[in-house]
Amino acid sequence: MDKLTQLQTLFAEMEQALIAYSGGIDSTLVAKVAYDVLGEKALAVTAVSPSLLPEELDDAQTQAETIGIRHELVETQEMDNPNYTSNPVNRCYFCKSELHDTLKPLAIARGYPYVMDGVNADDLQDYRPGIQAAKERGARSPLAEVGISKADVREITKQLGLSWWDKPSQPCLSSRFPYGEEITVAKLQRVGRAEIYLRQQGWKKLRVRSAGDTARIELPPDKIKDFVIATDLAQLTAKFQGLGFMFVTLDLEGYQSGKLNRVLEKAETR
Repeated sequence: MDKLTQLQTLFAEMEQALIAYSGGIDSTLVAKVAYDVLGEKALAVTAVSPSLLPEELDDAQTQAETIGIRHELVETQEMDNPNYTSNPVNRCYFCKSELHDTLKPLAIARGYPYVMDGVNADDLQDYRPGIQAAKERGARSPLAEVGISKADVREITKQLGLSWWDKPSQPCLSSRFPYGEEITVAKLQRVGRAEIYLRQQGWKKLRVRSAGDTARIELPPDKIKDFVIATDLAQLTAKFQGLGFMFVTLDLEGYQSGKLNRVLEKAETR
């Protein structure tokens, strides 16, 4: 039995499903397969907060409409929790706690036995404290349960004919800040607008890391030279300074997911 069939079988056995749906490629695949199997018994719910890029919310709504699944929005209040805004190394634990403390009562009230998330098999090999928070609240991870990796997610999404199969990963905006730096709504909006600006210039896979008043742009290594040649650097700098950054830098190593976790690896070797 192939992995897509396994996923379909899993949802058929559940009979109904509420999906924690961010609009990312992982949770969108969960939503798509859930809807294909369960129809109106599948519900996608997106948590709206300052850590979600506006364009990501737009994508989530468009993708849900394309799939056909029922889609609702709820607001989460992680910014009210100092355990989150102080940005400790386990910040994601408090984010996912807020998410699932919001979604679980909704699921119970609507008669859904579980909340499903988009955690894939690869995520289990990374430092993801949010996974623990979700498990503590009874959430299930269908992709991980049937051994679907990130590469599998893209392949299955492409197989299903969905145009966003190669969509770049887009974790929440709080991941742009080094651990220990306080997270504020203004900082989230600043880095979010900076990334939107760069995407509007044609650069799709990127991060704008923020440390104090400094913005550090990360692009795939093979795009760095093109970026420097094609970009009006003075105009870019002026744009970022207009957003509130004082300094604008380019990471010469290039984009790498989870790069900020290096400080944790370094601490473990001491």
